[in-house]
Amino acid sequence: MVGARSSRPFLLKKDSGDRVKFHPMKNFLSEFYTQNIQRRLTRHLNNFQIWKMARRVAAQVPSADGAPVIFFKASSGIDDLSWNSAFHLLTSWAFRLQGIPVQFFACNSGMTHCVLGTNRDYVVQKPPCASCIYQSKTLYTGADAHWFSFQIDEELDARLRDLPLSELMDFIFNGIPLGQLSLPGLRWILRRHHLNDDKPTRYLLSQYIRSAWNVAREFEMLIKRTQPRAVVVFNGQMYPEATALYIARKHGIKAITHEVGLRPATVFFTEGEATAYPLHIPDEFELNDAQNARLDEYLSKRFQGDFTMAGMKFWSDMKGLDEEFLVKAAEFKQIIPIFTNVIFDTSQPHANTVFEDMFTWLDAALEVIKKNRETLFVIRAHPDEMRLRKASLETVANWVADRCADEEPNVIFVPPHETLSSYELIQRAKFTMIYNSTIGMEASIMGEPVLCAGKARFTQYPTVFFPQSVDAYKEKLAEMLNAESIEVPAEFKRNARRFLYYQLYFSSLPFGEYLKTGVRTSHALMQDFDLARLSPENSPAIKVILDGVLSDGDFLLRE
Repeated sequence: MVGARSSRPFLLKKDSGDRVKFHPMKNFLSEFYTQNIQRRLTRHLNNFQIWKMARRVAAQVPSADGAPVIFFKASSGIDDLSWNSAFHLLTSWAFRLQGIPVQFFACNSGMTHCVLGTNRDYVVQKPPCASCIYQSKTLYTGADAHWFSFQIDEELDARLRDLPLSELMDFIFNGIPLGQLSLPGLRWILRRHHLNDDKPTRYLLSQYIRSAWNVAREFEMLIKRTQPRAVVVFNGQMYPEATALYIARKHGIKAITHEVGLRPATVFFTEGEATAYPLHIPDEFELNDAQNARLDEYLSKRFQGDFTMAGMKFWSDMKGLDEEFLVKAAEFKQIIPIFTNVIFDTSQPHANTVFEDMFTWLDAALEVIKKNRETLFVIRAHPDEMRLRKASLETVANWVADRCADEEPNVIFVPPHETLSSYELIQRAKFTMIYNSTIGMEASIMGEPVLCAGKARFTQYPTVFFPQSVDAYKEKLAEMLNAESIEVPAEFKRNARRFLYYQLYFSSLPFGEYLKTGVRTSHALMQDFDLARLSPENSPAIKVILDGVLSDGDFLLRE
């Protein structure tokens, strides 16, 4: 019988009734290939839908005149339609349908190594350019695209040769800080803040620098030729878009970045750094009864773990504090949770304004832990730390193991996969320590005191205790640990609620009528819709984007 031979025992086996059945390994392989085929088929069907829609757009575009808006995204999706790629494309269609000239800056093997095409386990592997170019050509069907290829610069290559990591990180060429522009993308793809000074890391950073210079040179030529009225890029942190932003701002051109919004199928646009989420909230703004009820409904679901971010749902269930935890906690005077964040959020340049990085903060916290044995510290790893295909390599779990922190008698470590309720933990705590995680804003909304160590989106308003130096932080931490009670300024809760409402309902621009979730929740599928839905008359979201890019709009919806 096929598969019954001893040479293939891992595929089939017999049960007690001598019937042949699939081995679990066979089932796994079958499921894997089925899912892979389904994903590839869905991708091609989605691309066909995009191609059809793009042709319809091209056929309806009125004659355009004037300076163009340049669109550039090289770090969101290679062979699938990511949510950010979809937002980028739909926005460009809306501009073109309004008679606004659009110029795409498109990569045609223009980088030796791009961020998404990097294999961190084999860094010399070339990126999948053919697949990526096919995807880009689908997206830009019927549009005006400037395709750039890679050109060697012998002077640059000679200067980069044999440089140590420290000099690569601060490398400047022709006045452009290529090393610093490349670092966020390198840390993101390597999933670590502290980079190893080894051959693979130096190789990858030097290739990013070479590629960033090629982007700078090509983008500057495009700007000089087209004299654009604005530049729109995805994210602005990965080196291709970060370099384009640098060049645009050097020439005084209005530059816009965008990222996923806080609600599903929404996008956030800003003239600032999208990952820092700058928001201007008027002092006089107060939530009315309807808005408070709307926010409370959202929070009630979130406090139960019912929420998604960028298409990802972190908790399938959330459990309360078990009896074992409560028995241990009863041995201590007070509980202090310590909430960490993921490396690709804490390594962004705007995060580390007090401590050098999150792990330096944790080292300082460990010193305090050892001096305060009457306090139970609960170190909570972020649930996204071990996300499939985005798992961190420099992790809080590794830090805990290296420092033997979980062997301290007054420490409990909660790993990222543990679905313990952070909110129940906050309610039992004297105060909460965070680096820059959103949980700090939520704790403030709950009326609980929060001590923050890293710049977060919500720290642009008084929402938490946020000392501005290491010494001031340590002093405040000691004060809060020793205080009989902690008085939380009323403005913290007020500002946290106002900021969250702005994030959810004013700045998160909905695109759900054009898109739906793909095979993976991080990917989008293009729906068939009437192109009139992309007009500012029919879409408030499109209207605020057009006003923001072309005029002085603030990219916010108003109720």
